[in-house]
Amino acid sequence: MTATDLQALAERAGRELEDAPAPEILRWAAETFGKRFCVTSSMEDAVVAHLASRALPGVDVVFLDTGYHFPETIGTRDAVAAVMDVNVITLTPRATVAEQDAAHGPRLHDRDPDLCCALRKVEPLERGLAAYDAWATGLRRDESPTRAGTPVVGWDARRGKVKVSPIARWTQEDVETYVSEHGVLTNPLLMDGYASVGCAPCTRRIAAGEDARAGRWSGLAKTECGLHG
Repeated sequence: MTATDLQALAERAGRELEDAPAPEILRWAAETFGKRFCVTSSMEDAVVAHLASRALPGVDVVFLDTGYHFPETIGTRDAVAAVMDVNVITLTPRATVAEQDAAHGPRLHDRDPDLCCALRKVEPLERGLAAYDAWATGLRRDESPTRAGTPVVGWDARRGKVKVSPIARWTQEDVETYVSEHGVLTNPLLMDGYASVGCAPCTRRIAAGEDARAGRWSGLAKTECGLHG
């Protein structure tokens, strides 16, 4: 299927599945792409991985190990791999943290967080997604203004892939209900004041009334790591 075909497919599916429940969106993705479909997960929680495992047992779940994760995040990844019907694939940057420090100086994440994300997240994901035509994310419209227009199925023009966001229309309450009903694994940090979990140096607990992304790159204009535009 050509990129033009995939784009047309994505745009049509985005319209037709806008009001569909998340399991139906993922069944469509599984039936359409099979093994050319994967889930990406930050291991903040395993909601989308759990949903996808029901639509496509043994589905690939791609995790970016930046070298800066909280131990709780690595523990969540290991638990997901152990107990869920998924195939966890861990991607790593080309350079270790020590090698990056030698090349760019220590604490690049403080001085140039966009470059740090490009090296430790964006580039590894580009390599990791090469084997797939479509990927699923856990993006939700209620997380931040920058995500308010997220389609349930869209076209990732930069990568030439179909991007599926099956819980785009969910609220935080929907997520919590699903986690409770299905006993889905979540990152322990979510119970410790963190609402969005990323790399340890660039993530803090949020205060009452702040949106879920406020704890990421606090004090900077940066709100996204670059994986999603």
